[in-house]
Amino acid sequence: MKIVAVTPYLVKEWRTMLFVKVETDEGFIGIGEGGLTSREWGVAGIIDALAPLLVGQDPMRSEHLWQLMWRSGFHPSNQVLTSAIAAIDIALWDIKGKALGVPVYQLLGGKVRDKVDTYCHMAAATPEELLGLAKQRVAEGWNCLRWDSGPFGDIVYDARHAVDWTIEAFRLLRTELGPKVELAFDAHTRTSVPDAVRLCRGVEPYRPMFIEDPLRIENPESYRRLREQTAVPIAAGEQLGTKWQFRSLIEEELVDYARIDMCIAAGFTESRKIAGWCETHFIDIAVHNPIGPVSTAACLHLNMATPNMLVQELPRRPGESLSDVITGGHRWEDGWLVPSDDPGLGLEVDWEGLSRYPFEQASLPIFYREDGSLTNW
Repeated sequence: MKIVAVTPYLVKEWRTMLFVKVETDEGFIGIGEGGLTSREWGVAGIIDALAPLLVGQDPMRSEHLWQLMWRSGFHPSNQVLTSAIAAIDIALWDIKGKALGVPVYQLLGGKVRDKVDTYCHMAAATPEELLGLAKQRVAEGWNCLRWDSGPFGDIVYDARHAVDWTIEAFRLLRTELGPKVELAFDAHTRTSVPDAVRLCRGVEPYRPMFIEDPLRIENPESYRRLREQTAVPIAAGEQLGTKWQFRSLIEEELVDYARIDMCIAAGFTESRKIAGWCETHFIDIAVHNPIGPVSTAACLHLNMATPNMLVQELPRRPGESLSDVITGGHRWEDGWLVPSDDPGLGLEVDWEGLSRYPFEQASLPIFYREDGSLTNW
């Protein structure tokens, strides 16, 4: 079997998404998804540059092709390249599963669990409004809830106010929802070390599942300062693209949960290595899955075969995103994702139907401090 074409597809539904179609001469077609929201054109350009290397190759040699894509440019690259590799690598594993007639999780060692716990997204202007939304989500069946604190209709982000807001939100939700519902907060890399310490210490009495991305990740070693000053579980890593970038977080045990993004961290081939490395340090994975249905399916397969796994992010349940063009048998029941036994990723794609979702370049929001300086979205 040989690869005959590699084609990126850019679409816009509830958000921008990038998919890749890998075709073979035996009729097997794989789909993958790349991350790096708002930089899709750059990722698509790298996919086009990698395509000539892949045409004529055996798609079953996923490890070899990963090495070819990563090392053929000589200069180690960054998340634009790893996102492109991720999309292609996921599609190659999809092809491999279809060719062998088994789900991808079987190729990763088989099921270690029957279902995967998930958490939803929430956003509100006040802790009281957040509580009302949280009660709705619990009534729907969610047992894990996550939210962040944005500028609430403004572009100005006040970190001190956001910390106070978040501590009060934890107090209110834990008091009203009881001990069984898991609560997590995404700081989205906006807080400084002092603000992050105050946040983590303030929410300790309310037993958060984790605090996500309290600090920027450009220097992962900075998490050591926070780690020394709080007992709250820390989750980070969604912006990292390789095992090498994860090295200090794992080796120095600076986080409790690794936020692997399969669509940025170079697909199944790299993500399963990162997950295995985490296992040696008793770090569980809590995958970052903020985009489309292919990412959701890929994360599900990885989680089904990974023993050290906590939870899967799930902004859209199966059938809630691109449901007329990407379909499958995976289902969500009472807070849990349950995989189908269909081969590959378990998805069917109407490739022509993707044209009903024309791509529109979208920039991420820009947040500022009160003094006009830039902060992270």
